[in-house]
Amino acid sequence: MAQPSNPIETLQGFVDEAQRIVFFGGAGVSTESGIPDFRSPDGLYHQQYDVPPETILSHTYFQKHTASFYQFYRTRMICLTAKPNAAHQKLAELEAAGKLLAVVTQNIDGLHQMAGSRTVLELHGSVHRNICQACGAVYDAAWIMQTTGVPHCTECGRLVKPDVVLYEESLPEQTLTRAVAAIAHADLLLVGGTSLTVYPAAGLLRYFRGKHLVLLNRDATPLDDQADLCIRAPIGEVLGKIQVRKAGVS
Repeated sequence: MAQPSNPIETLQGFVDEAQRIVFFGGAGVSTESGIPDFRSPDGLYHQQYDVPPETILSHTYFQKHTASFYQFYRTRMICLTAKPNAAHQKLAELEAAGKLLAVVTQNIDGLHQMAGSRTVLELHGSVHRNICQACGAVYDAAWIMQTTGVPHCTECGRLVKPDVVLYEESLPEQTLTRAVAAIAHADLLLVGGTSLTVYPAAGLLRYFRGKHLVLLNRDATPLDDQADLCIRAPIGEVLGKIQVRKAGVS
C-alpha cells in the first residue's frame, strides 16, 4: 500500500469527513503516559521474572498464588501517578464534538475516562474496580494500594478480585456486544497502540465495514496491508496534530 507524502494531512481529511469515528486501542496508547506496554522489546513481557507475567496474570495463578499475584498487580499493573496524554485528550475532544462514537480499549488504566471520554468500552476491565467475590462490594485502585498481602472485603471479609480479565477468562459479554456494534457502525476506525495479535479482542476489527481504516502503531501489524493509512509514530504525537471540528463543520 502506497503511503501519502503527508500522512497527517491525510488523517486530518479522514477525520474531517467522518461522522462516526471509533477508536480501538491497546497498551501503546498509554506508553506516552509512562505506563509500559507488554510486547515491545522493552515491554512487560520481555522483562525477567521468576514466573512469566503471562502466567502470573492467569486465572489459575490468581487462585493458587493469590498473594504473589497481588504483589505483581500492585507493583506492575497499577500506576496511580499516570496522567492522560495527548492521544487520550484528543479522543475526548472528538467525542465532545460529536465525531467519536466510542473508545474500545484493551487497557485497564482508566486514562481515557480521566481525560474526559464517556463512552469507553473496556474489553479487559479496569484496575479501578476491584470486586468482593462474595457480596459484590467494589473497591478502587487506591484502596488496593493501601492493603498488604491478599485484600479482603471490609464488609464480609471475603476475597477481593480485580475486575480485570485474566488469561483463561472470557471477555465481558455485554462490553463485547457494544464494541461490535460500535465498530460495525463506524465510518472511520482508528486503531492505535496495539499489535493486533491478542484475540479475541483483535478479531473485532473484522466487523468494520466503514470507509477508512487507519493504523497508528510503532511497529507493523498483521492488518497493515488492509489499512487505508499507516502511521508509525507515537500516537499522542500524531493525534495531537489533528484539529477537532464539530460534526457538520468543514
